[in-house]
Amino acid sequence: MASVNFILADGSKTTISVADGTSIMEAGRDNNFGLEGTCGGSLSCATCHVILDADSYARVGAPSEDEMDMLDLAFGLTDTSRLGCQIKMSDELDGITVQVPDDM
Repeated sequence: MASVNFILADGSKTTISVADGTSIMEAGRDNNFGLEGTCGGSLSCATCHVILDADSYARVGAPSEDEMDMLDLAFGLTDTSRLGCQIKMSDELDGITVQVPDDM
């Protein structure tokens, strides 16, 4: 199990524990945190866009070229944006912080 700190679109913060191998998209969707994951995690949309803090981004690493293509469709794109479906939780990522962007 690993913990993920979510900063929701309304600014509230919550920490949840997820099983290793669970994607950020699955964790956010299943907890009603505002991540849709419309494509089911097949890297075909940007509805699981999250923004990582600098430390978390460094730990997770940069997106692939295919992910970058999908991120171009995301609202509120930043230098530390990632698609939640592409981040699988593990002990190494325990304690990362992700922000769900406000889509308004």
